[in-house]
Amino acid sequence: MRYFDKFVKKQLKIMATNLRLDTLEKRILTILTADARIPFLEVARQCGVSGAAIHQRVQKMQDDGIITGSQFNLNIRNMGYQTCAFVGIQVNLTKESTHDDVFQKISEIPEIVECHHITGKYSLLVKIHTHNNEHLKKILVEKIQSILEITSTETFISLEEGFVRQIPIKNG
Repeated sequence: MRYFDKFVKKQLKIMATNLRLDTLEKRILTILTADARIPFLEVARQCGVSGAAIHQRVQKMQDDGIITGSQFNLNIRNMGYQTCAFVGIQVNLTKESTHDDVFQKISEIPEIVECHHITGKYSLLVKIHTHNNEHLKKILVEKIQSILEITSTETFISLEEGFVRQIPIKNG
């Protein structure tokens, strides 16, 4: 199955599931998005239910694709990545290539941490972390712009990250 088809199927499943979230599930998500490491027993205490109920609801939301995992957030600056940039990428496909082919090549560049298929002037928008501007230039020239189907790029260097957050969980 092509990447885009998988994406659409997953989004439709999430949209259908989202309509079925009850008040307890919304409360659980609010607590877990604030602190994914909180013990289920503490979530249960805050929600006024048993630990088993929390475990069952979380498992259901994982099965439904609402919760897709948990992770530690790395402080990339402390790991030596001083430059964050967003790169708009124009793609011109050949008869032998597809968007999936270009996406696969982009996904193999480890410094790229996000890739979005977008509308407008660019086909793709990627977020990239590099050690410094010289490293960014090397990734742009040697890895991104060397992909045959990529006709041009435009780079936007982030001066400072204002905030990152989860979408709020609405009750009702």
